[in-house]
Amino acid sequence: MRTFFTRNIIFLVSILCLFSCKTAKLADAEEKQRLGEYFDAAAIYRKVYTKTPPEKRDLRGYIAFRMAECNRLINYTSRATSGYMNAIRYNYPDSIAYLRLAQMYHKEGQYANAIKYYTEYLDYKPEDELARNGISGAQVAQEWRENPTRYVVRRMDKFNSRRSEFSPMLTGDNYNQLYFASSRSSDKETPISAITGLVNNNIFMVRQNENGEWLAPVELEDAVNTEFDEGTPSFSPDGNTMYYTYCANDAEGNRTAEIYISRRSSASWGAGTRATIVKDSLTALAHPAVSPDGRYLYYVSDAIGGYGGKDIFRSRIIGEGSFGPMENLGSEINTPGDELFPYVRDSVTIYFASNGHPGMGGLDIYKATQDSTRRWTVENMGAPVNSMSDDFGITFAGRAERGFFSSNRNDARGWDHLYSFEYPSVMVQIEGFVLDLEDYPVEDAIVRIVGKDGLNVRVPVRRDGSYKVELERDISYVMMAGARGYLNQNLELKTDPEERNETYIVDFFLTPLNEPVVIENIFYAFDQATLRPESKEALDEMIKMLNDNPHVTIELGAHTDSKGTEEYNERLAQRRAQSVVDYLIAGGIDKERLEAKGYGESVPKTINKRMAENYDFLNEGDVLTEAFIQELAPDQQEVADQINRRTEFRVLRTNYNLF
Repeated sequence: MRTFFTRNIIFLVSILCLFSCKTAKLADAEEKQRLGEYFDAAAIYRKVYTKTPPEKRDLRGYIAFRMAECNRLINYTSRATSGYMNAIRYNYPDSIAYLRLAQMYHKEGQYANAIKYYTEYLDYKPEDELARNGISGAQVAQEWRENPTRYVVRRMDKFNSRRSEFSPMLTGDNYNQLYFASSRSSDKETPISAITGLVNNNIFMVRQNENGEWLAPVELEDAVNTEFDEGTPSFSPDGNTMYYTYCANDAEGNRTAEIYISRRSSASWGAGTRATIVKDSLTALAHPAVSPDGRYLYYVSDAIGGYGGKDIFRSRIIGEGSFGPMENLGSEINTPGDELFPYVRDSVTIYFASNGHPGMGGLDIYKATQDSTRRWTVENMGAPVNSMSDDFGITFAGRAERGFFSSNRNDARGWDHLYSFEYPSVMVQIEGFVLDLEDYPVEDAIVRIVGKDGLNVRVPVRRDGSYKVELERDISYVMMAGARGYLNQNLELKTDPEERNETYIVDFFLTPLNEPVVIENIFYAFDQATLRPESKEALDEMIKMLNDNPHVTIELGAHTDSKGTEEYNERLAQRRAQSVVDYLIAGGIDKERLEAKGYGESVPKTINKRMAENYDFLNEGDVLTEAFIQELAPDQQEVADQINRRTEFRVLRTNYNLF
């Protein structure tokens, strides 16, 4: 990043009128560097270095280091790396060269080399926090890169130019306006900054149309833009006040980064005025961020008493451009490195960029969350939001997990561009049908779902009996389907904790109250009343159904075919019905809710619609009497006898123990 007020450059420079240099002398380069004109200084150092004889090792080491520092500050990473290597080769006497070289390798994604030089630097300063965090970041960066988060990141070429753009900020009622700073310029006569090698930045804005499509960016023609540097905008909750960073050249003396305020009048932004956070004009203030409630202004400063580098502070907004005292956010957020570009999501969540916490290289974006004890927990956002390059200046579309940020990844010149990000929503849902026992839709059914996440919904099923409800990951739910004239059915579901789209299919089959229901898959030993083991599953389902409907009493009826005498069949059926009742009682069902009835062959089955669809020799309404069966073919007779041999239940009462 080579924009004056977007990087740590902003806090190191003092700008005078453009200095004219006609000879490549070391003193000229030193003066340019002192003034913060790093782009010009680096070019002069390069010329001086090439003309300095190799035998002047001390001088070449000195020039190489200072040239590297200038290139680092204007984000020429590869040139900075070369400069620090040469400084070390010529035995530059300050061990800081090892730290800087490690940081450059870190930023280039050469993590093994970065760890090597961080370690060498620790030989000189064993307790240095930046070096230790650098090693931690270099060690974990490869893992973050190989195991990225689910954020989807895209380069916003529609917003980007052949120059630099950074610090996007969403605003508007529907977050349909995006402001950002850019060094693009349509005026070929615009001078190049001696600090960055780019045109001074102005504020641009882009809107969404009624279809939600982003239009082309336009430069603000309002008084807020000047010939100097403006950028990093942030807005009051009503959208009528803009806070931004302003850097001016002053022929009469030194100037540094300041926070300015512009107010909207009609559709135009007025000329900015200085925010009086501090009285002096030497303390650098930049990167303003207004809290969503409008009570606080967060910003970056190099004020005395910080933790080293640039720290994040906040001040209460009193009104009319006046502010309360500066409040440092503390050591959990601020480090000996630089913490920059704060963004306030809510009262306990902020995002910021840092090169002092363990990261992937350069500036990384971090999320900080404050707990009830006011302690901050800082979390690196990982890849792909972060990269080995500079990633900074994030903005969200309200509570949605999407927005924009700036990065100089994949730009050999080190220029910044805008990227979008979005966390794909995980769609977890349950869907299915509510059917009767013949697989026909129960049109007026209701599905109720209660979850441990607080969900409590009643969902009417559609005409085809279907329903659909969105759920959350890793939650236990209890579901019940019911309808007038049917028994309720309860089911339980625990959703998977894994972050992936998931659809659970759950069908309900409701039991009617006004007709007998065959219990499928009940088997007895031949010519006996003993239940076979394969009957257990169906009977356990009966126990669950009775527990789901605790006020219901039922009759268990056993039926036989017409083979054998009526008396024998009735006795066998009674014993079989009693076997089922005994199993249900053993399963915890009150015996007062159960009656056993052996019908024998006295109640032949009447064919319903579904059975007629399954057997082409039967019609709806046929009664399987002995005389009817005798008219069928032998193989059809066996099927009819099997249909007659059945165990059924029917509901007797629905008010058991209600009164």
